[in-house]
Amino acid sequence: MPSPAQTRALNAHRRRIAERGLGRFEVRGREADKDLIRDIARRLAADDAAAQRLRADLNRRLGAAEPPVAGGILAALRRSPMVGADLDLSREDLPGRDSGL
Repeated sequence: MPSPAQTRALNAHRRRIAERGLGRFEVRGREADKDLIRDIARRLAADDAAAQRLRADLNRRLGAAEPPVAGGILAALRRSPMVGADLDLSREDLPGRDSGL
């Protein structure tokens, strides 16, 4: 259990980083990537021109730059190579069976 002084210090630290627009995150990943993730977070926290370029590059590479749009499934179906194929997708209308209830 932390002492009252430790609690005050931690609260003050969290308040200072929040004032700078920063937050704490917990992420899960491979142990081997820990230093890489910390380095990326450190560079992005700088919020300078280099951080903006890194952020834009990561968004572009990860596909996070554009939010999903409505109608995406319909657009994908329209791009399908099966468009224009004369498929008969009708089903025979059969009466139901007696369930015996």
